[in-house]
Amino acid sequence: MNIYNQILANKKEGKKSFALLIDPDKQNESELISVIKKAKQAKTDYFFVGGSLLTNDSLDSCLATLKENSDIPVVLFPGNAMQVNDKADGILFLSLISGRNAEMLIGRQVITAPILKQSSLEVLPTGYMLIDSGKPTTVSYMSNTTPIPAEKNAVAACTAMAGEMLGLKLIFMDGGSGAQNPISEEMITTVGKSVDTPLIIGGGISSGEKAAANCKAGADIIVVGNAIEKNENLIIEIANAVHNC
Repeated sequence: MNIYNQILANKKEGKKSFALLIDPDKQNESELISVIKKAKQAKTDYFFVGGSLLTNDSLDSCLATLKENSDIPVVLFPGNAMQVNDKADGILFLSLISGRNAEMLIGRQVITAPILKQSSLEVLPTGYMLIDSGKPTTVSYMSNTTPIPAEKNAVAACTAMAGEMLGLKLIFMDGGSGAQNPISEEMITTVGKSVDTPLIIGGGISSGEKAAANCKAGADIIVVGNAIEKNENLIIEIANAVHNC
């Protein structure tokens, strides 16, 4: 079963999934292997790999280490058109639908499309929605877009609906790396009731309690990266909370 069909099957069955976000710039090989061991122990569902800005040219080696040491599906979460690599299993083909920067809506996708067409990667069309997290993030700066205000639930819901109607197969609501405030459960619930597409939530999730609350609010996949970079023992805590929802 491919990645998207598995996500759909899990949603239909009410199973929640945990994705561990790996930034290739932030771990050396030994640190990454340690994270992989804990991820396997926690029965992590997916590795999401990428960053807003990669400076160490370590994407290829990061993917190789993940694939050599684990059977967990590896999905690229690209910060730009250069973050494409056949060592992964799939790629979130992101359209930043919360912003009004044409380059992030369709421009860079046009550049990347012929590369992906010739690759072996499973392409997952994803509506990416940046939600205000209380402070500027790397994503908002690099994308030159304004996040959806944290209290504007209707705006988020209508944006997600538009993405779904345009044919995007996943909706990813993100507070950005190092988010000060996580996305509210109220917004997650409002958006979740407005669309049938699987809903991915990330940004500012730093405890199992918060992850479980987001799942109960309507999230199908919980993505955590920054908190685990600070304390990799959270992998098991958060994964257990998600899987027990």
